[in-house]
Amino acid sequence: MKETLDIVGMTCAACSARVGKAASAVPGVGAADVNLLKNSMTLDYDGSPATVQAVVAAVEKAGYGALRRQRSDVSKKDTAVFAPGEIARKTQEQKLHQLIISVIFELPLFYIAMGPMFGWPQLLFFVGQQGIMVRALVELLLLVPILLVNRNYFVVGFRTLGHLSPNMDSLIAIGSASSVIYALAATLRMAWSLGGGDFTQAMAASHDLYFDSAGMILTLITLGKYFEARAKGHTTDAIASLMNLAPKTANVMRDGEEQQVPAEEVHLGERVIVRAGESLPVDGVVIEGSALVDESAITGEPIPAEKTVGSKVSAATTSTSGWMTVEARAVGDDTTLSAIIRLVDEATSSKAPIERMADKIAGVFVPVVTGIALIVLIVWLLLGAGLSVALTHAVSVLVISCPCALGLATPTAVMVGTGRGAAHGILIKSAEALEGACNVDMVVMDKTGTITAGAPEVTDVVVAANISEDELAKLAHALEQKSEHPLARAVMSWAEAHHVQDRQSAVVQKFQQIDGGGLTGILEEQQVFAGNRRLMEAKGVELGALLGPAETAAAQAKTPIFFAEGTRALGMLAVADPIKPSSAEAINRLRGMGIKTLLLTGDQLTTATAVAGVVGVDEVVAGVLPQEKEQKVRELQKAGRTVAMVGDGINDAPALARADIGIAIGAGTDVAIESADIVLMRSDPNDVATSIELSQATLKKIKLGLFWALFYNALCIPIAAGVLVPWGIQINPMIGAAAMGASSVFVVSNALLLRLWKPKKPKFSSQHTVVVQESQSVLTEGEEEMSHKQLKVEGMMCQHCVAHVTQALEDVKGVKNVTVNLEQGTADLDAGLLVRDSALVKAVEEAGYKANIA
Repeated sequence: MKETLDIVGMTCAACSARVGKAASAVPGVGAADVNLLKNSMTLDYDGSPATVQAVVAAVEKAGYGALRRQRSDVSKKDTAVFAPGEIARKTQEQKLHQLIISVIFELPLFYIAMGPMFGWPQLLFFVGQQGIMVRALVELLLLVPILLVNRNYFVVGFRTLGHLSPNMDSLIAIGSASSVIYALAATLRMAWSLGGGDFTQAMAASHDLYFDSAGMILTLITLGKYFEARAKGHTTDAIASLMNLAPKTANVMRDGEEQQVPAEEVHLGERVIVRAGESLPVDGVVIEGSALVDESAITGEPIPAEKTVGSKVSAATTSTSGWMTVEARAVGDDTTLSAIIRLVDEATSSKAPIERMADKIAGVFVPVVTGIALIVLIVWLLLGAGLSVALTHAVSVLVISCPCALGLATPTAVMVGTGRGAAHGILIKSAEALEGACNVDMVVMDKTGTITAGAPEVTDVVVAANISEDELAKLAHALEQKSEHPLARAVMSWAEAHHVQDRQSAVVQKFQQIDGGGLTGILEEQQVFAGNRRLMEAKGVELGALLGPAETAAAQAKTPIFFAEGTRALGMLAVADPIKPSSAEAINRLRGMGIKTLLLTGDQLTTATAVAGVVGVDEVVAGVLPQEKEQKVRELQKAGRTVAMVGDGINDAPALARADIGIAIGAGTDVAIESADIVLMRSDPNDVATSIELSQATLKKIKLGLFWALFYNALCIPIAAGVLVPWGIQINPMIGAAAMGASSVFVVSNALLLRLWKPKKPKFSSQHTVVVQESQSVLTEGEEEMSHKQLKVEGMMCQHCVAHVTQALEDVKGVKNVTVNLEQGTADLDAGLLVRDSALVKAVEEAGYKANIA
C-alpha cells in the first residue's frame, strides 16, 4: 500500500536522505521516497496504521515533522496534488520577507565595517580610538535583527546536529555562529583593553570583528534561497495549469430546470449543459446536440474534435462551437483530468535510479564537510596562522559547500520533464520510466490500434457455393456480438447493415474466444467458427476456393476472417484497418535515434508483412498469441536489448508489463494502460519517439546538474580551505555564501530550461528494407547479405525442445532471427552467405534432434 506524507523542516538533500533513512528503518516499510522539491514522502508499507504512526515518530525523532496527507477533491485549491506549488509560493514569500529585513540592516552594517578599508566617509563618532567601541556595539545592534529574522537556520541547524543528522542549515549555523562568537570575543577584548588603557591591544582586537561577515553570510544565503524558491515554483506550473483548467461551476438539469452548481457537486448520471466557450466539468457521453471540442488540455492535439451523440468527452476540454448535453459518467477525482494530475504528481514523487546515487552522496556530505572544516581549522592553527585566519578558512568551507544542488538536480528535472510530457499528451507514471526510456534500443509495436487506426471495416465479402450473404451475416452477427475485438466491431457493423438485428436474434451457446485464433460456439445445435486460417485448419475446415481471395486480401494489408459451420466453410470477410498517417514517420524518427523496431502481432504473416512494408519496420513476428508476445519480449531482453513495448489491447498487457518500458496507447483498454509505464493520450505512434526524446533531454539535464553540483563542491571546498593561498588566491566567507546560493540557483535554472523543449522533426525518408521472421525477408540496411532458410526438425516434444533447438542455431556464427515452430516441426532463420547448410544440420543434431534443409 502507498501513502503520501508531507514532511516539515527539510532544507537540503542531507535532510531528505536522513528522513528517508529514518522511515525505511521502520518495520513494515518497503520503500520511502522523499522528495525535497515537494517536501513530501511516498511511503510503500504493509497497510497497517501502526506502521504509519511509527514512521511519523521516527521522522520526528530524526528532527523533522511528518503529516499524513488527506486527499481532497481535485477542484479545490487545497487539493493534495497542488501542495508543491503552494509550498513553493509560501517559501518564496517567507524568504522574501527574510531577505528584505536582512538587506535593510546588512547594508549599513557592511558600510560601517568595511568603510575604513575602502576609504568611505564615516560618521564622526566612529572615527579614531574613541569610536572603535561605539562602532563595535553599533555593528552588534545591526546584526541582531538579521540573526532574529534568520533564526530558523540556527534552530533547525543545531537541532539536527543534536540528533546527529546535520544538514545544510547546520553548516550555515556553525559558520555564522562561529563568526558571531569570535566577534563577541573580540568586542570583550576591546572593552577589557580600553578599560586598562591599552589602546594598542584594543585597536588590534577591532580588526577581528566579524559581525558584518556573519550578517552577510545569512543575507546571501537567504538571497540564494529566495531565488531557489522562485525557480522551484516554476517546476509546478504544469500541474497548476492543469488545475486551473477545471471549471468551477457546471450547468446541470435538476427537477426539469437548468441550475448552476459548483463543479464538485455534480453527481453521476446527471445531465450537464455545455455551450460554446464553456469547459466540461465532468467526463461523460454526449446524449444530445453536437459541438467541436478543444481537447488539447488532455491530448495535446490542437485541432478541435467533433462530438456528436454517443461521443465520449473529458473534463477540462472546451467546447469551441455548438451546444450539447452530456451525461456525467465520472466526476471529481475519477475524471481523466484528475487521473492525469495524479499520474504527474506520482511521477514527480518517485525517484529515478540516478537520484538514489545522489541521495547516498548527500547523506554523508554534511558530516564530511564538517570534518573537513575542523581539519582546516586545526591545520591553519598548527601552521601558526592565528585563530582569525584559521577561522576564516574553516567558516568559508562550511558556507561554500552545497548539498542542496545535489538534492535538487534530479527532482526539478523530473518535475519539469513530466510536465512537458503532459503538455504534449504523454503521461509518464514514474521517474524510473522517464529515465529508463532513454536507454531503449528496441521498440516492439502491436499492429491493430497502434500502427493502424484500430477502427477497421469490412471491404470484401466472399461466400461459399450455395451460401447467401444474409446467411453469412446471420452467423457472423451471432458469433461476433460477444467479442470485444476491434475486428468484431467491424464485422458487426457489416452484419447490421444486412438488418440482422431486425430479425429473431440467434444466440450462440458455449461461446469461446481462442487467443490468437478466433471464436467458437454452438449455433442451432451446430458447431460454428470464426477466425484465421490456423483455427480453420485446427478444426478440420476445408477452405478450398476461399484461400485465393484470402491471400489476395492479405497481400493488400487486409485481414481475412473465415466463417465455418462444422467442417464446412461458409465464407470469408476481408477487414481493413487503415494505417495511421503518422506511423511511418514515427518509425523513421526511431530509426534516426538508432532504435530498431519490431512489429509483433497476432494477425497472419501476409497482412503483417504488407503493413510493415508501408511503415518500414525493421522486423516482423506474426501469428503470435498473447503469452507469446510476452515471451518474445523476454527473448529480446535476454539478448541484451532494452525493450519498449507499445500496445493498446488486453492481449498486450503481459508484454507491456514484461518490457523495460511499457507504452500504452491512450485509446486502449484500461488493462493495457494500467500495465504501462507511459500513456500516449493522443494515440499517436509519433509520441513513442517523442517520449524517448523527452527522456533523453531530461536525463541530459539531470546529468548536467549533478556534474555541476559535484564539480562545484570538488573545486570550491579546497579553494575555501586555502590550498591556493600560496598563489594569492583565497575565498572569504561572504564570497563562499554567495557562491553557495548561486550553485543551487544554477542547478534549478538549468532544469527549468526543459520548459523550452519541443519534439524534433523527422529527418529520414520512410523507405527501409523490412526483415520479416517466418517470411522471405533477408536484408537489412548496413548488414551483410542474408538468405532465408528453413529446416525440418524431428524429435521436438515441448517448449524446452524448442528452446534447445533455438539456442543451438543461434550459436552458429552468422545466424540471426531464429524462429522454431513446435507444431509444424520447422526452424526458420536468416543466415549469412558463408553459413553452410551442413553446419545448421550439425548444430541441431548435436542438440539431440534430427534435421534436414526443407
